Amino acid sequence: MALPNSAPVAAGAPPSRLRVALRAWFDSAAAPVDPADGKRIDWLRVLPFVALHLGCLAVLWVGWSATAVAVAAGLYALRMFAITGFYHRYFSHKAFRTSRAMQFLFALLGASAVQRGPLWWASQHRHHHAHADDEHDAHSPHRHGFLWAHTGWFMARENFATRTGMVKDLARYPELRFLDRFDALVPVLLAALLYGLGEWLAGAYPALGTTGPQLLVWGFCISTVVLYHATFTVNSLAHTLGQRRYATRDSSRNNLWLALLTFGEGWHNNHHHFPGSARQGFYWWEIDFTWYGLRLLSALGLIWDLRPVPAAIRNARRIA
Repeated sequence: MALPNSAPVAAGAPPSRLRVALRAWFDSAAAPVDPADGKRIDWLRVLPFVALHLGCLAVLWVGWSATAVAVAAGLYALRMFAITGFYHRYFSHKAFRTSRAMQFLFALLGASAVQRGPLWWASQHRHHHAHADDEHDAHSPHRHGFLWAHTGWFMARENFATRTGMVKDLARYPELRFLDRFDALVPVLLAALLYGLGEWLAGAYPALGTTGPQLLVWGFCISTVVLYHATFTVNSLAHTLGQRRYATRDSSRNNLWLALLTFGEGWHNNHHHFPGSARQGFYWWEIDFTWYGLRLLSALGLIWDLRPVPAAIRNARRIA
């Protein structure tokens, strides 16, 4: 029975935007993109991203404790390494080799950073290198502006889909395709785990002074939002602030402060000069925490064949 003053819905009518957005929060394949509407930001679909930022304000109610801050810092470091070492240097650039089990483990850890799935991340990054700072680059600050390069680009409808043609080598793994399609699953599980851990600690070890809501706010919301914007600086600030050592065809820069914040990704001009290296700090004085972590994993036999920077490449096309 139709509601008063409502038009009947025809059989087979397309679902509402709200319904599509709700499905897309959990299934990234649920929202086909209309190319004619690609530049538009879909605010319904990015509500979880906005909600994470607003969730940080809950610190005013939950307070803080040394335990909560330590968990937030630890999760920042672990997930930053998963993004820089594996989402970036492994999945995007194949800068080393590893086992299928380790590949999946770090895909899980990377997915917990709430930066979409490994195939989406790698496909967008490979597309960036193919079109760095030209008109097809999705997040060039010089083509689209600073704010678009920092956050706007991944909220645009045209960039929601994985560029499957760019990651055929990775798409052959069903477990990676699953993580990519249901990219909200791991973050939701992490949030639930943090809440449960906080509640358990509140009862078992009250001297730690933490609770479920407090660990959720610090370990998930605050840690994730700081991780977001640290990562985003590579697209925005690392193409605008810093020094250029190499004559690359883009505007990439080397920036020590960004390198410290992002575990070595701030040596961005180095990276665009030779993207295939597992090491982005080309010299011993260029701090690259991700490289140190990868060297440790290599020493343990968990990864191997780390691609170095050949001296001939390191010394080529220098402008400074």
